[in-house]
Amino acid sequence: MKIKTRKFGEIEIDENKTLSMPEGLPGFAGFERFVLLEDPKTAPFCWFQSLEEPNLALVLMSPFLFEPDYEIDLKGFIASRGWENVETKDLVVYVVINITKGEGVNKITANLIGPIIINLKNNEAIQVVISNSIYSHRHNVLESS
Repeated sequence: MKIKTRKFGEIEIDENKTLSMPEGLPGFAGFERFVLLEDPKTAPFCWFQSLEEPNLALVLMSPFLFEPDYEIDLKGFIASRGWENVETKDLVVYVVINITKGEGVNKITANLIGPIIINLKNNEAIQVVISNSIYSHRHNVLESS
């Protein structure tokens, strides 16, 4: 299927790779269908592109690349979602990245308390909000361990 994007123009995607967000994306009501776009030229960053709105694309990244000890309770999350026959290996975790360009300085922060979890078995995604967390919504990626 063909979709329009702000970053990549009109592109062809595999319809089997579309992701549903039954609860939507917090702050963007009404948008429930996305696709994960990866471009080797911009790795390790990728885009969480809305299929309904070409201008809605979040920059994502695996938190484990800059915070190897990042922990969230995936087993508890699977149970709370009622996902049967799903194991932690069936889930992929991303965090939303914010890139701020300043005078000669770029700042890259990650929202570690609001990861996006993708269930590879059913192509469902959800953004979780982790309360009472040791993590920040503005974790400095460039100063990570």
